[in-house]
Amino acid sequence: MNGTLLQALDNFLLDYNIGHAVFLLFVLSVLGTLPLKSQKVLSLNVLAFGLIFMLIPSSEAPIQFTYLGIVLLIIGPVLYATARR
Repeated sequence: MNGTLLQALDNFLLDYNIGHAVFLLFVLSVLGTLPLKSQKVLSLNVLAFGLIFMLIPSSEAPIQFTYLGIVLLIIGPVLYATARR
């Protein structure tokens, strides 16, 4: 029974890569910062994940995640500059 459960989990996870996992962490962290109602914390989170997406090797994730990192690195400072305090 354990073998079939592990095989099913392995077959499910084969469709995903590290880019998908980091994107899931990004979405969860953005949802986690929303109750703080701090635009500066949100912008620092966006900057950090933009850098992480840029540092993921291209062999580990599709190029779309690198482009997402570039976009996040552009949006992050804009969010920080428009924060009130």
